[in-house]
Order: sequence, then structure tokens, then C-alpha cells
Amino acid sequence: MNQKEKEEMRRSHLEARRKRRRRRKIQQIILIIILVLILVAMGFMLIELNNKQVLNTIADESSIDSPEITPTAEVRPTIEPTPDIAERPMDEPEIIISTDNLNSSYGYMIRLSNQFVIMDKGGSDRIYPASMTKLMTLIVAIENLPDLDERVILSDEMIRNLYEEGASMAQFVGGENVPARDLLYGVMLPSGADACVGLAQKISGSEEAFVEKMNQKAQELQMTDTHFTTTTGLHDENEYSTCKDITKLMLYSLNNEIFREILNTKSYTTTATPPHPNGIVFENSLFKQIADKKLSNGGIIEGGKTGYTSDSGLCMASLSKIGEEEYLLVTAHADGSPQTEQYNITDAFTVYNQIK
Repeated sequence: MNQKEKEEMRRSHLEARRKRRRRRKIQQIILIIILVLILVAMGFMLIELNNKQVLNTIADESSIDSPEITPTAEVRPTIEPTPDIAERPMDEPEIIISTDNLNSSYGYMIRLSNQFVIMDKGGSDRIYPASMTKLMTLIVAIENLPDLDERVILSDEMIRNLYEEGASMAQFVGGENVPARDLLYGVMLPSGADACVGLAQKISGSEEAFVEKMNQKAQELQMTDTHFTTTTGLHDENEYSTCKDITKLMLYSLNNEIFREILNTKSYTTTATPPHPNGIVFENSLFKQIADKKLSNGGIIEGGKTGYTSDSGLCMASLSKIGEEEYLLVTAHADGSPQTEQYNITDAFTVYNQIK
């Protein structure tokens, strides 16, 4: 091999070596790029996972576990049919409801449009619900009556027993034959125990069987610290609830047009019967106590249900409208009695008037 051929071979080897180096560098660069892309992708995945965990944690801490509830056919379109009650998020404009001057030992308040909690004073503490029990009696009766004009004959024994127990009455008499609709109004406006038990016996055969339906509904609404033993709210140590649970019940029931109408009715005259040829005029027990439904901030109290036993104290579940928003307030265990100032109603005005 001559010198020229040797030189040519050497140059060829050098060129081949340079190409191998370039390939290795290119491969290294490609590998580095791939590793960087993998690391970036993993970083985005970790960020996304962390965000989901944070959101789940917030949701777990801020919401009440509740089932999806299908409202009855008659639903007001302005209210979302959901029983969920959420805490106010950090970016929501703060509404401070002071509980310093409340007479009631317990209270719970939400805004209906988004179910944000804007007042909580021992809302999860156990209370005796007294006549707020009739809110559950009313919605269960409505949902189990196929015909509101169906006639109901009231038992003379039932009427007599309730009078002996000192229950508040709608003034029906034994043997009276009345439309179920009249009994529904009798449950809410005069807080009639005779209307409650009359509906229970018509729908379920007995008050005890009807109470089972009430407890089943409470379970469906995840009223987790509520148990009923009566349709009337007459005191029983085994009948209890919380202001928060009563709020869940009201939030669900207000989606029923009949329930809402009865709750907000000021007066109602029953159908004429032989014992009452002119009917019975029912006056809403809440509105009888207040001369004016208007609030100082321009809002109004739309309706509600008061209650009292010596063990429950004065209590009330009420609905108000202030501006374009509606609010639900439940209070319990205020001092006083039906013969004193109605501190449950005073508390409602105190709370509602704080909203601007």
C-alpha cells in the first residue's frame, strides 16, 4: 500500500470517528430532551393531582353529605332542588351575623340561592323540636296524599286523647268529615295536633306507622341527628333533632309548591261541615304574633313555624326574603313561654335585620 492510500485510509477512519461522535452527541441531546419532557410531564401530573386533593379536601370539610333528592312534581323554578348546605367559600363576600344578642341558645341560617351557611350557633347540637316536628308531618302527608280533596273522618277517641294530653288543636270535632287539604292547613297555621294525627291515621292507619315514614324521610335527607316519635311534637325524650337538620328539612320541603303555599299563608277557612257550617278560620300562629312582616332592611318574613314545650323552649323555623335573596333561619331553646314575649320571633328580626 503506497503512502497516498495510507493517508486516504487514515482520513477515512478519522471521518468515521467524527461521525460516530456526532451521532453519540445527537443521541445524548435527544435523550436529555426526552428526560426533560418526562420530568415536565410528571411535574404537571403532580400539580394536577395535588389540586384535586386540595379541592376534595375543601369539599369534604365544607359540605354536608346529602343524597340526591328528587323534589315533588310541583317545584318552584327559582330554587335549586338540592339539600346540600355548603360553608361560605373564602372568596364569597363576608356576611357577619352576630349571635351575641340572641335569646335562643341554638341557631342556624343559610342563604337559599347557594345554601351558604351564614350563621351557626350550636347548629349541630341536639334539641327538642316541639312543633317544628309538624314541618316533617306536613311534607310527608303531602307526598303521600294522591288526592288533597279526599275526605277524612276524624276519630272521636283521637280528639279526646289529644285534649287530655294538652295538645294545641285546630278545633275539629270527633266524627267530622273534612277534606285532607283542610287538615294540611290545620297542621301548619293553628299547629293542630288533631289535624296531624287525623292525616296520619288516614295515610298509614296509625300515628306510629306514619312516624315510620317521617323517620324514613329524615334518613333520606340525611338528617343524621334526628328521630321522631310523634307527628305533633309533644315532648318525648326520644324525639330530637338539630337546627341544622331542621334547615335541611325546610330546604327540601320548600321545593314543594303546596308546602310553600301553606307555610306562607296568613289565614285559611275550612270547608263547611255540619259541626262547622261556616268552616273554621285558621290564623297563622306566627303572623298572629307580629303586627308587620316587614324588616327594617326592606325585607319581609314570608312564613314559618313556631314551637314551644317547657323542655324545648321557644323555637322557630322561618323563611325571609331580603332584596332578591331568600334566607332560612332555625332557632331553638329561647327562654319564655306562650304567655311571655316571643323571644324566638324577636331573634328572627334581630338576625334578618343584620343582612344589608
